[in-house]
Amino acid sequence: MRGIWKWVVLVLAIVAVLAGARDPSFWHRYFLALFGSSDSLYQPREQVAGGNEPPAPRVAPEVESLDPQALQAAADYAGEQDSTALIVSRHEHIVFEKYWHGTGFDTVEDGQSLSRVVVALAVGVALSRRQIHWPEEPIGNFITQWKDDPRGAITINQLLKMSSGLRAPEPSLAPWKSSVRGALGANIDAVHLDAPLASKPGSTWADQSADPQLAAMVLERATGMRYAQFVSQALWRRLGAGDAWLWLDRAGGAAHADCCMLARQGDWIRLAELLIRDGNYRGDEVIRPGWVARMLVPAPGNESYGSYIRIGKKNVAGTEPYAVDDLFVVEGQGGNRLWLVPSMQLAILRMAPESRDGRDFEDTRIPNLIIRAARDYQPPLARPGADISRMVPGH
Repeated sequence: MRGIWKWVVLVLAIVAVLAGARDPSFWHRYFLALFGSSDSLYQPREQVAGGNEPPAPRVAPEVESLDPQALQAAADYAGEQDSTALIVSRHEHIVFEKYWHGTGFDTVEDGQSLSRVVVALAVGVALSRRQIHWPEEPIGNFITQWKDDPRGAITINQLLKMSSGLRAPEPSLAPWKSSVRGALGANIDAVHLDAPLASKPGSTWADQSADPQLAAMVLERATGMRYAQFVSQALWRRLGAGDAWLWLDRAGGAAHADCCMLARQGDWIRLAELLIRDGNYRGDEVIRPGWVARMLVPAPGNESYGSYIRIGKKNVAGTEPYAVDDLFVVEGQGGNRLWLVPSMQLAILRMAPESRDGRDFEDTRIPNLIIRAARDYQPPLARPGADISRMVPGH
């Protein structure tokens, strides 16, 4: 294998020498992505100014009816899985924190695909302000390049549901492929605008970066603000989060909205509280009520996903279902997770390096340990109105 990799590196080096003069920034990123670190890769950056307010009050787990031993068991498992943080909040109180690898609440980490849900929430704010008129508005009203193009009929909601119908690029390491150019190139908007339709918009589901990227482009056209500026004004400052950063394809260029928002890892729990409380954050109506519920409506072609959110109990990488019916998860590529339980006003954040999303990770284990040990936990079948035929076979 080492011999093969030597030849691969040699070939890539020759290609880089031949093409580097034409596109040096791309080749620099390309080799950083293969052999470097994300901290070096995510340059240049644009600041998302925050409000830098104190975090939620910290209280003992018992105050919020949570079991310290169960929280510690969840932390033990998170530690075994090479996590950097486990933070639990309930009723807008932080009840548990554990950090690894020298990190803390204020440590800036890669948000990975948690970044996508920021796009959906920002669209909710734009709708609340009437900067976008309705969720099913065609994106051709904003993306003028597609005004008279069939792709202009794609709706904003279809972008949020990953059902644009655009052809998803095939995963590849080849530097000439659109999947690589859309991630590492110096003009990612052009790559996504060049994507052809593969199916009727709204008929299929595909996990691809084009949909959140185009949604961010719509936000810029609708608000007249750069994406980082709008996220700062509409969300980040209002949540009191610390300063964050977005990775740009080039200086003054497009921000990566599909991944890689660099933020204090503890600030993601603020976003969780906003989701749990249907757009309200500590008494401030950040987003009009009902938008989060709309985000949880299943996507066409995939009933397990809403707007950059996994919903329901199907397709869970664990040994058992989630312990409650209304739990939903903000996740994606990488090891980061936000488990959210509106009925219990409970949010659980796990941060982990991108390489720690392996198949051995039981996605239900951490939340189930915490939920089942809560003093006020009611198993789904024990709740009033449960279907007795499901509880007792033959009835």
